[in-house]
Amino acid sequence: MSVVTVQLGQCGNQVGQEFFSVLCNDSNNAKDKLYKDCGHERFFREGPSKDLTARAILIDMEPKVICQTIAKAAKYGKWRYGDNAHFCQKQGSGNNWANGFSLHGPKHKEVVQDLVRKEVEQCDRLSGILTMMSLAGGTGSGMGTYITQCLRDMYPHTSILNHVTWPYNTGEVIVQNYNSVLTLSHLYQFSDAILVHENDTVHKICAQLMNIKHISFNDVNKVITHHLGSVLQPVYTASSSRYSRNPIGEFMSSLVNHPEYKLLSLQNIPQMSSTSLAYSVFNWPGLLKHLRQMLIANARMEEGIDWTVRAPSVSRSDRGRPTRELGFNRSLANLLILRGKDVASAEIGGFKDPALYVPWLPVESAFSSWSSAVPFNGYEKSATLVSNSQSLLGPLNSVVGKAWNMFASRAYIHQYMKFGISEEDFLDSFTVLEQVISSYSQL
Repeated sequence: MSVVTVQLGQCGNQVGQEFFSVLCNDSNNAKDKLYKDCGHERFFREGPSKDLTARAILIDMEPKVICQTIAKAAKYGKWRYGDNAHFCQKQGSGNNWANGFSLHGPKHKEVVQDLVRKEVEQCDRLSGILTMMSLAGGTGSGMGTYITQCLRDMYPHTSILNHVTWPYNTGEVIVQNYNSVLTLSHLYQFSDAILVHENDTVHKICAQLMNIKHISFNDVNKVITHHLGSVLQPVYTASSSRYSRNPIGEFMSSLVNHPEYKLLSLQNIPQMSSTSLAYSVFNWPGLLKHLRQMLIANARMEEGIDWTVRAPSVSRSDRGRPTRELGFNRSLANLLILRGKDVASAEIGGFKDPALYVPWLPVESAFSSWSSAVPFNGYEKSATLVSNSQSLLGPLNSVVGKAWNMFASRAYIHQYMKFGISEEDFLDSFTVLEQVISSYSQL
């Protein structure tokens, strides 16, 4: 089964191009032919001469980034985008969510739907739709939200995974908190899950783990797409003796077991520069010990983990009454993905601890594990944990708080109102996210 990717705005297109390069490179380097063929079929169309075309649609309201993205893929030489798989205009959305959502989205709806429909028709079977977008700008966030709404109407029974890039806390655009609140609140209605990467976290990974001195957006995108690839490349699920045929659907069923909880975070280990990797040796007990503590203490990387945070002790009689531990990150569901040498010997019992999860869900429903003996992207052993937990409460609280302070002083509201977004629309969005915050806080 195949996945169609919709790249939206500058961020979505740049991340998307790097994503397909990571997937292609990993599949081509695999010694397992079945793994290679499955990876190619999932994300690419293969032509008569074995050339690979990404199952992707590129959308932006300015031509520059799309032209650069297509050219960069062509220069890479191992895959390309479809000849007519993109749509752009000559005027952007001005970092205004309302411009993208209320103007550009409806105006270009039919063209975009037609592009998506044509790409879907070239899939033997559709596993799901992956959208890539930023929360900060106008096209990615505003038009991306509108297109997600259209995709839900077009494919009501198909899984939609929104990958969103969370802006730097220091600010990329002045109205990024408004755009983030409007995007997240609307996506919560139409998306099946929202997988988040925070720019601040990825920047730290580049600086502290990858030892990059002058960090570019390309460096950030490489880390993000390494994470995404580690999740979406072929794996065996616990119940199957063959590579998963429905990656997005099984991803959703493993992690989103309640419609109130759709925010997903991701942790990956190990992460280091290629120079350090050549001289490093890893073992499964060490990797999984660190990854479990990263989950418990809500650490995004292995450096600087707080080892004093502990999961609360839970007896059978306590399962109905969750206890609170300072700094503890409680989970609704976790998906552990192991890749590489001796993966069958990895002991994952620590992730099945009932203390990690909500008391009203059995551990069998809350925890899933997938694996592949094929090393991923140059790492002999690697582990990725996708978590539906309280981990994003801090960033979400911060964005909503900053947006509310601006809204209370009516800052920049007129820029949204001229595109039809009213104060009531803002209040509805705040209400939706306050409910999300409340739900996760009570886990």
